[in-house]
Amino acid sequence: MSLEPGVRLLVEISAALAARDSTALEASFARAAAGACDRPAVDEALLQSHLFLGYPAALTALAVWRDFGGPPPPENDLLASPDRVAEWTARGESVCRRVYGRAYGKLRANIAKAHPAMDRWMVSEGYGKVLGRPGLELRTRELCIVSILAVTGWEPQLHSHMRGALHAGARASDVEEALELGLRYAGEEPAAAARRLWARVARAQGGGARDVH
Repeated sequence: MSLEPGVRLLVEISAALAARDSTALEASFARAAAGACDRPAVDEALLQSHLFLGYPAALTALAVWRDFGGPPPPENDLLASPDRVAEWTARGESVCRRVYGRAYGKLRANIAKAHPAMDRWMVSEGYGKVLGRPGLELRTRELCIVSILAVTGWEPQLHSHMRGALHAGARASDVEEALELGLRYAGEEPAAAARRLWARVARAQGGGARDVH
């Protein structure tokens, strides 16, 4: 295994949530509550999941996590205050640029072409308000996202976040492991397609992915 135990557990939580596997999710929460990873980091992994799985999934998971011993939530999370929109936007541009690297300009143009509101929300809300929050390093966030997208099968986004994890400092072996943790919940054909996609990303990035089964 390549991932540190605490990071691996966060990735497992993300994958189980995406797969709606309540048994695996609760088992992971029990391990996290017992100290297998940083408990506030679990909050961050669950909070960011709403970007990819929706509010119902994130809210339900947070409630279950509290039942399993997750720390009490803050009375008022000032990081989420709408007074910080300008800060979110500046931070979002920085984080998004780091994740996408040289493709950042093309990404912004393509998203704005689809709808300018989505471009603004992606940067300010997605990358600024959520993925740019302190409490969980970007590398770990991206690896959790890889596992979610491996489960849900959105290949364009999986491609982007595989590359994003590498840009954020993950090793090729880290991305492979996060991918495989998600693909435990995928069918044979989607899993094979995701592995082929990773092989292309790794070759392009000079990572030299080994075969994974």
